Amino acid sequence: MSIKDIRLFGDPVLRTAAAEVTDFDKQLRVLVKDLEDTMLDAPGAGLAAPQLGVGLRVFTYWVDGVLGHLVNPVLDLSDDEQDGPEGCLSIPGLAFDTKRALYVVAKGQNMWGEPVVLEGTALLARCVQHETDHLDGILFVDRLDPEARREAMRAIREAEWFADNPPEVRISPHSTFGRAM
Repeated sequence: MSIKDIRLFGDPVLRTAAAEVTDFDKQLRVLVKDLEDTMLDAPGAGLAAPQLGVGLRVFTYWVDGVLGHLVNPVLDLSDDEQDGPEGCLSIPGLAFDTKRALYVVAKGQNMWGEPVVLEGTALLARCVQHETDHLDGILFVDRLDPEARREAMRAIREAEWFADNPPEVRISPHSTFGRAM
């Protein structure tokens, strides 16, 4: 097992867009294994490379008993929405209702560079959108409406794990709170 430390809210790597993966080599396969081991140990439904301090476009997921990963994801989202509780391993112990697309088709590659298409609804759709946001330097609290965001920031500041460094809070660049462009 190769369990790594998960970066917490306030760490600049979580606000930096990840680079596209171009080398499908042993290092990438080790990264995927590190992500899987760390995610399952936490436990969590998903984990993106930036959460381990690695600026590459790759994430893992564990939803409904299915373990997988996706490299260089590109999302196609439904117009139908879901609203429900969402948390994050980088913001431990907190969850807030977050709007997301109900259905997602994610295209990308596996760790060998082969094409992959991942389709899902409900929790899988939420997870794929959440982890892809991490790859773009966006956290789920950025997707909250202003009142919920204030509540989330207050809870984060009061959390035991919160660092003394004031975090950078960005508003989602997407106009529909939780909808990718």
